[in-house]
Amino acid sequence: MPPPLALPGLRQTQRLLREPLRFHVNAARACGDAWGANLMFAREPVVMTCHPEHVRSLFTAKEEEAPSVTGESPLRPILGPSSVLTLVGEQHMRQRRLLLPSFHGAAVARYIRLISEVAEREIDRWVPGEAFALAPRMQAVTLEVIMGGIFGVGWAPEPGSGDWHLRETLRRAMGVSTHPLWQLVEWHNRGGPARPRGVLRALLWLIDRQLYAAIARRRAGGGGGDRTDVLSLLLEARDEQGRPLTDGELRDELLTLVLAGHETTANSLAWTVERLLHTPAAYATLRDVVRSEDDAAAAAYVEATIQEGMRARPVIPMVGRRVKRPWRLGDYVVPANTPTLISIAALHHRADVYPDPEVFRPERFLDQRPGTYTWIPYGGGVRRCLGAELAMAEQRVVLRAIAERTDLAAARWLPERGHQRNVTMIPRHGTRVVVQTRR
Repeated sequence: MPPPLALPGLRQTQRLLREPLRFHVNAARACGDAWGANLMFAREPVVMTCHPEHVRSLFTAKEEEAPSVTGESPLRPILGPSSVLTLVGEQHMRQRRLLLPSFHGAAVARYIRLISEVAEREIDRWVPGEAFALAPRMQAVTLEVIMGGIFGVGWAPEPGSGDWHLRETLRRAMGVSTHPLWQLVEWHNRGGPARPRGVLRALLWLIDRQLYAAIARRRAGGGGGDRTDVLSLLLEARDEQGRPLTDGELRDELLTLVLAGHETTANSLAWTVERLLHTPAAYATLRDVVRSEDDAAAAAYVEATIQEGMRARPVIPMVGRRVKRPWRLGDYVVPANTPTLISIAALHHRADVYPDPEVFRPERFLDQRPGTYTWIPYGGGVRRCLGAELAMAEQRVVLRAIAERTDLAAARWLPERGHQRNVTMIPRHGTRVVVQTRR
């Protein structure tokens, strides 16, 4: 077995929750390519690894040999039994095939104009000289994109209409779920019964009421028709046996897309801007190239900046598989049925893969594409994030608009530290910035 971390389980858990990036990087420095961890919220000891070859073996394994641990996630009672995020095996692949057309190629191209409009409206609200937390503002952008792209809800639905109630319910629910005290609700539901309880149960009742109403309205209107939002596309989708999705399956997938697409992309943007503001040379280069007339150079540097931001601060710091047979990780053999987690944060900070890993340097991605098993903010294999292409498109449009139209400064002198909220690593203070000028 890999060497265990030399800390009691409670201390390991505290460090992971308070400073996940430091926890992962320090663990790799102390133990090497793989180590054992004993986390209080896990039902059993786990193994973690950060070696690219170990990542390759787990990502290319057959699903029955190494299923995703998301099937055991505390998110399962929230997302429901039909969520593509928590399903495993053939059921997962069925749902994935049905969802895939909504997040690739022409579908993503249709979202670009919407993303641009939402980003421009958001930046128009920023007042020069005012300090504010960027992460909540990015969450507002991603929520508007979700409402338009997934539900086909416009910027200003008529007050009192069904679309208005759906939008307001989701907006308020997302606001509640990102409040620091929400962790108490998560802990109250962790390890409990299969169904949510307390505040979480009440909140899900409100959300489900609006989601089922939206599905019913769309079915009453004849289904998807010529509409291109995700709900319409899912209403028209059929599996290999010609079966459509049930209302329950639609609800689970819609809620999954809302939760997965809201906070992750927003915090990726917030982290990237935070790294830029504490790396003046990279920030100056980004603004110069975006404001130049060389569109190709601007697109390349924006892409490299996003990739470097997601390398330096992966919002999802780890993913996992449960190996069903003895599994070799270099010099170690992990027993069958052991949860084996890939530390994305530690992998992204390997000096043998990324020289000077603590330095924010977008140029490292200008001349080479990210490696399949060394740059994995979206996971990998058959479990790679379905919305990765859309998330990248959102970040390209929004980051370019921010660099083109604003000059920002960090409102806090010290760099942000991250803390763990559910499965995400978010900036502790939300990336507080000051708008110096707005173009």
